[in-house]
Amino acid sequence: MFKYETIAEEIQSKIQSGEYPADEKLPQEMELCKQYDASRITIREALDLLVYRGLITRRRGAGTFVKAIAGEASDSEKFAKSQQFGGFTHDMLGRKVESVVHAFSLMRVPKEVAERLQVPETAFVCYICRTRLVDGEPYVVEYTYMPTDFITGITEEVVKGSIYEYIEQKLKLKIKSAHRTTRADMPTEDERKWLAIQEEAIPILEVEQTAYLDDGRIFEYSKSRHRADCFALRTVSVR
Repeated sequence: MFKYETIAEEIQSKIQSGEYPADEKLPQEMELCKQYDASRITIREALDLLVYRGLITRRRGAGTFVKAIAGEASDSEKFAKSQQFGGFTHDMLGRKVESVVHAFSLMRVPKEVAERLQVPETAFVCYICRTRLVDGEPYVVEYTYMPTDFITGITEEVVKGSIYEYIEQKLKLKIKSAHRTTRADMPTEDERKWLAIQEEAIPILEVEQTAYLDDGRIFEYSKSRHRADCFALRTVSVR
């Protein structure tokens, strides 16, 4: 990792912890240079990276400020969570999250999944299908595929809890990013039952995701099928 990336990560951590609240001005470049023992070019590269991530914004003649996210994520805690990639359990921090496991097996990778995970079609993957409940209410059905060469040791106990927590805390791997596509669809018969959807005409929202570790390896391909009344998509667009 380059020095500017390390500095960007440290500033991002301070934003996520609330040390730099939304709409607050960041320290001047020279102050950051002293703080991180870095050149102005390195500091500018770090700030450019945070601008690209949508975390900060430059205001002409005023300085650099932490971005505020409108709506439900406007307070510092929810703003911090909106900038992290920590999985469903982390997003529901402070609430009771449970999992009902419908399928958990080792299987030959389907062709379309092999392409997404970038593994040979002869490879085996861990397949998980589960419904996630929040405070006893069903929110989402997850269909997840993970490679078995470096995502190892997953048990049913892990699947019933937070898989991302297991990956980071037990396997000591760092989850970095995800590419997502969101679309509307109609639930299957099983999904209507699992999500307690009573009316046939109510759609669900599907999030298709390919997720990456900090070293660039793909560790997950999944489809999450959300009850529409329990899901809101919030994004930050940067030009």
